[in-house]
Amino acid sequence: MAPSTVTLIPPRFTLFTYPRNNASRIFHFRSPLTRSISAMTTQQGSSSTKTERVVIKGRVQGVFYRNWTIENATQLGLKGWVRNRKDGSVEALFSGNVDAVQEMEQRCRRGPPDALVTGLQVFPSDDDPGTGFHRKPTL
Repeated sequence: MAPSTVTLIPPRFTLFTYPRNNASRIFHFRSPLTRSISAMTTQQGSSSTKTERVVIKGRVQGVFYRNWTIENATQLGLKGWVRNRKDGSVEALFSGNVDAVQEMEQRCRRGPPDALVTGLQVFPSDDDPGTGFHRKPTL
């Protein structure tokens, strides 16, 4: 079966969907500005949920990192938040399907095109992610 193509916002991404079986699909994101990224998601609800807090260091402020994080987390169906920190890092809370949280962690290691990630710390968390994914004020 040929892949279906959907244009995402922002339009620099193209989504190709490859049917794998009734329970899951592989999403392959392509962008002219970044390397290809693959993510596995399930169509049925997963009983396994993971919540983690991530601190990203490097050139991560002033490079669209928070908006990029909101877009990617929303695409992966994650709940949580992202914010700048006064020390120049970006902090985020990701909660959702284990595979989606791990994929978001990998995406954060690369970041948006203008970012230069030099470090990423991951901490398990019991914090309430709330509903949806949003930006929090600088801490």
